[in-house]
Amino acid sequence: MVPKSEHVKSVAKELIPYLKEGQIWVDMSTIEPQVSKMLSEEIRQTGAIMLDAPVVKSKAAAISGTLGIYVGGDKEAYEKVKPYLECMGSNIIHLGENGMGLNMKIIHNMLVAQIQNSVNEMFVFAKSLGMNLNDVVEAISYGGGQNFYLDTKHKAIINKDFTTAFSVANMHKDVNIAFNMMKEKGLNLPGFNLVKEIYDRAVKNYFDKDFSATYLIVSNEGKDGE
Repeated sequence: MVPKSEHVKSVAKELIPYLKEGQIWVDMSTIEPQVSKMLSEEIRQTGAIMLDAPVVKSKAAAISGTLGIYVGGDKEAYEKVKPYLECMGSNIIHLGENGMGLNMKIIHNMLVAQIQNSVNEMFVFAKSLGMNLNDVVEAISYGGGQNFYLDTKHKAIINKDFTTAFSVANMHKDVNIAFNMMKEKGLNLPGFNLVKEIYDRAVKNYFDKDFSATYLIVSNEGKDGE
């Protein structure tokens, strides 16, 4: 599991000469799906098999072995490596051919980023009304607005404790992968366009902070007051 496509390519360059039939390479990085698909074809020529298996959730889940894992690639190979994946994840799903695990990771993080922005904007609005934010979080849990991001990140946002579990830089990378994939499909999704703009601003000053630090951009409380 390495950060970017160029890192996966570098690993592949070193690894491919030693691959042979019967071997399975599981790449758990979050990179461009098309890059992973091309590499899987190159690896197939060695007789080996490559699976893409990016993960969701963050540091605490990695420590506890309860990650979610999205797998793309040969189903039989997936069944062979599943016991190893179960050492790291409690929710594992096979989604189809090579690249499908990564497709799922990208649309997942596209959704998370938009939920996150809605939480940020809701907090800004609630503060402007003079409301107690802890009361607001409890009240939202009574209705349809309850969500995992709000449940797990509200204390960090209220206390402005942006200790990194998943960085702005990593989410910025995923947001831009999603944005480029959308452009290739001819999609123009206004809500996500806004999220991309926010992350483009956040990464300038908060790249190593937790991704919840985007609140500082939306609220104009951070270094970027544009």
